[in-house]
Amino acid sequence: MAEPADPPRAWQRMLSGRRLDLLNPTPMDVEIEDVAHGLSRVARWNGQTHGEWAFSVAQHSVMVEALAVEADPGLSPAWRLAALLHDASEYVVGDMISPFKAAVGYGYKDLEQRLQRAVHLRFGLPADLPARVEAAIKRADRKGASLEAVQIAGFSPAEARRLWGAPPKVRIAGPFDATPLPPDAAKALFLKRFGALSAAMGRKAP
Repeated sequence: MAEPADPPRAWQRMLSGRRLDLLNPTPMDVEIEDVAHGLSRVARWNGQTHGEWAFSVAQHSVMVEALAVEADPGLSPAWRLAALLHDASEYVVGDMISPFKAAVGYGYKDLEQRLQRAVHLRFGLPADLPARVEAAIKRADRKGASLEAVQIAGFSPAEARRLWGAPPKVRIAGPFDATPLPPDAAKALFLKRFGALSAAMGRKAP
């Protein structure tokens, strides 16, 4: 009689030494250094962008936080942190373009949501954000996609408007400049924003 096969491995060893269970992630296994390191090396647009470097999810996340504040200057530090962390699960699962997510279906979305909830709880946010906050972050995310699409991903302004709506009326500088940064610079930028927002929430950065 054949020996039963071992179940497939469903955890990943992180550089911090943590072992993150992808099927049952816990907040205690999430470290901001791992998140920042991973996001700085995950490419937006499947890497189909202009520039010497890929445009990372870390850099995109900083842009989205800035766009959320541009739309609502009174946004609390907690919800600004939520905007910065809106794609945090991608430090493990990567950044799938929307058409592929639709093809994969519910299983991927469920995994992504479990990881995102663990990240939220680890850093003092509710597991599930209020609907109004989710909607505000989604709007900022779409505006970020519109900026990136035209600046670095080869879309015309008309195409970007059709797919993501009217672009934000911002000066293309600072966080709104989608010129791709080297991974270490994107990681440092992300960690700087995380530290500032954690301090504003009265939390010591992990």
